[in-house]
Formats: sequence, C-alpha cells, structure tokens
Amino acid sequence: MLHRHEYKDLVWVDLESPTVDEIRSIVEEFGIDTMVADELLSPTLRPHTERYGDYLYLVLHFPTLRKNKATAVVPEQEVDFIIGKNFIVTTRYEELASFVEFRKVFEVNAALAENHFPDNSFDIFLLLAKRLYRTVDVEIDEVRETLESIEAAIFNGQEKEMVVSLSRAGRDILNLKQALDPHQDVLSSLVALTAEFTGTEYVSRVRAIESMYYRSRKHITSIWQTLSELRETNNSLLSTKQNEVMKTLTIMAFVTFPLMLISSVFGMNTKILPIVGRDNDFWIIIGIMFIATFGMFYYFRHKHWL
Repeated sequence: MLHRHEYKDLVWVDLESPTVDEIRSIVEEFGIDTMVADELLSPTLRPHTERYGDYLYLVLHFPTLRKNKATAVVPEQEVDFIIGKNFIVTTRYEELASFVEFRKVFEVNAALAENHFPDNSFDIFLLLAKRLYRTVDVEIDEVRETLESIEAAIFNGQEKEMVVSLSRAGRDILNLKQALDPHQDVLSSLVALTAEFTGTEYVSRVRAIESMYYRSRKHITSIWQTLSELRETNNSLLSTKQNEVMKTLTIMAFVTFPLMLISSVFGMNTKILPIVGRDNDFWIIIGIMFIATFGMFYYFRHKHWL
C-alpha cells in the first residue's frame, strides 16, 4: 500500500508491504538504486545505513510486544528510510501506529500550509525516529509494570504461578534487547554520514536521537536486572516452600513409624504375644501407641523441628 504526501517542495512516500509496481514507481520517480529497491520488497535481516549518491538508505528494526492477527508474538518491526534532498521514502511490512498518527499530522499541516511545520526530508526522518523511540519507551514501561505486578504476586504467595509469568517477561525483555542492540553501530554511522550529507547542521539532532537510544538501552538493562532479582527471589521462596513440605512429610513418616511397628508386632502370628489376651489388652496397646506418638512429637518440638 502506498501513501503519498506532499508539503511545499517535500514529498513523503510511505509504503506498507509494497508491491513490485509500487517499488518500480519510486525507482522511476526518485532514481532509487536497484539494490535498494530489491531490499524494499522484503524485510532485511540486519539493520544498516549507507549513502547512495544524493540520498541515504537506513534500515532499523524496532521491538514490539504486540501480537499479530495469528496471535503469534512479533518480536520486531522493520522500518526502511530513503532520505533524499527533497523527498523521503519510508517502508514497513506491518502497520505501525506511529506512522498512522504522523500521517494525520502531516496531512493537517500540509492542508493548513503551516510555516512552522518542517519541509525538509531530514527533519521528517528525525520526527519519525523520535516517535519510534518513544514507542520503544512505552514498550519498556509496559514490561516494567508487568514486573511490578509479578513482584506483588510473588510476595502474595503465588510463587508457583509466577514461574511462567517471569519466563514471558524475560522473553519480552530479550526481544527488546535483541532488536535495539544493532542500533548502536547504525546510529554511529548515521552521525558520520549526516555530516557528509547535510553538513554539521543536523549532526547534533542525530546525536539527540542517539541519546534516546542509549536511554532506552539503559532502561532495558535496568528491567533485566529487576527480572533477575525477582527470578532469584521467586526461586528461593519456591525452594523454601518445597523444603517445608518435605520436612513435614519426613516428620509425619517418623511419627507414624512407631504406630506401624507396634501394630505389626502385636499382629504377629506367634504362640506367645505379651499383653494380648489380657483384660483391656486393646486399650493397653492403644495407650502404648499414644505414648510413643506423643514422645516422638515431644522430641521433634524439643529439637525445634516443629
């Protein structure tokens, strides 16, 4: 799907899952290199940035924790930027809310012909990049809120149920980290290319985007450490509970052992059995069992095992 927007001398073409015909149209209009055109047809494995003559080609992968229509987790979304002197082409393979919202902003300002709205392709790129990194911060905040809920549940006695929740949170943080890690090299290269492409005018603004990236990565490191602490705490509490259960079962086995032993002894098929056959022999045997059981309980209490 192709969305075309114009404002003064600037043209923005936003492609979503582009077709061959749509790619061919921008190749003819903007003189896009065939190698770049081929990359636009399908997602690229690794983020990168390059300069092709009078335009820059930039590929970034942004993490997303949402689910697609098939309810499968989509770990990241690719966004391609082609930044020319008076045009910018963006390519995506899924719908992104940041682009939908920015298209509306662009259309409104183009219709009103507001002079304060930027008419430079690099300005549009920077505005879109800021929105994308803010979306990453929203994703990070969602994971942080999830961890807070998990923490409350852990200390509310739901350690067993939180094992799966902790694993899912770990998967989300890992997706965030894996998607953002390659941005460091790409943004560093972009700073150098920006100086060549636009002069020093936009270098500081690209560094501001780079700072947003480093802040996001710092937050990811923070929530990863929180996850590790919660997982360790949860494992400790689970282990303590399991040990308490095993301790109780072991004590019960020791307590019932004298009862089984006494009942087995007096159930033996021998000619002579002490007590058996006397008056009140049943109550005497029950009394012996009771005294033995009480003695075991007293011993365990004295040792502070109960």
